[in-house]
Order: sequence, then C-alpha cells, then structure tokens
Amino acid sequence: MQIDWRKAIDEILSTEICCPRCGALVPEVVVGYSRAPSASQFAPLCQGCNPRESCDARKLVLVCESCGRELRLRGRKVNQDGMMVALFEECQRNLEESLDYLGEYWREDLDIDPEDMDKRLEQVDPQVFAHENDWRRHLEEQYLKFHGWFRERGLRIPNPAWRSEYVEEIVALGYETLLGD
Repeated sequence: MQIDWRKAIDEILSTEICCPRCGALVPEVVVGYSRAPSASQFAPLCQGCNPRESCDARKLVLVCESCGRELRLRGRKVNQDGMMVALFEECQRNLEESLDYLGEYWREDLDIDPEDMDKRLEQVDPQVFAHENDWRRHLEEQYLKFHGWFRERGLRIPNPAWRSEYVEEIVALGYETLLGD
C-alpha cells in the first residue's frame, strides 16, 4: 500500500489554525474584540491598515486559548469554520461603517463650513477621502477572499443578501466597488 503523505498531511492540517501571536497550530482559536493598539497585529482585518501603532479602534482579534488568557481577551472559542464566519461578518460590519461614513458621518467628524454640507467628502477633504477609500478597498478585497474560501469548500455564505444591498448603496452614493455592479 502506498500512502500519499502530502495529501495526508494536508488533510490533517486543513482544520488547524495558526495562532498569529505564538505560532502554535490549534484546532480552535479565541475570537474577541480589543481596543489595545498592540492587538492590531493579531487582528486579520487590520493587516493592511495604517497607522496600527496608535489605533484604539475596536478590532476583531484571533489567538489561541493560551494567548487569549495572557492578553485577557474576552471571546469565544471557534473552529476554522467559525473563525471564517466571524471574519466574514466583521468585514461586512466594517464595510457598512465605511458606507455610512462616506454617506453621512464624515460631516460630524470634520469641522466644515455650512456651505460645504452638500458637497461630497472628496471635495471637502481629499486626503481623508483617500484614506477612507483605501480602507474600503482593502475591506472589499478581504471580503472577496473570505467569500472565495466559503465557495471553495462548498459552504453556505453567511448573510448572502448583504452583498447586493451593499453594492446598491455604495453605487447610489456614486462610488465604485469590487463587489459587483
């Protein structure tokens, strides 16, 4: 009998998750939120974000149980499928926040003149718009990766109608999206 060792090893490791903090391969990770700037290095969605050193935004963090205890992370244990669902849903939430920001919330954050209230963000502050647009593009790229992961495994896409609603809203605001037309 001949064993395909590569296939056997791939099957064994296919459900293992690598802890981004200690590198341990584990069947489950702790998924929780943290505002600590240092936690951004363990937050998959923050990997393309700048500036990470001073960010106190709420971040979805994934670490092994041991690291979770050391970081005092309050969360729940999930397997690989649960981790991907959590990442996918967090990506959706972040994209919704970006959509809301581009549509309206930027007016609350920026001290703008009353005559600029009807203008778009890119007209009032191109630098802030560029930063927000880059972040949104990063999130859309992550969304597509997560979506592909579910498709490759023949798993149901969580909240499948969300994508079309998001696309309609972002296009209605006059912006392009990687998620469709």
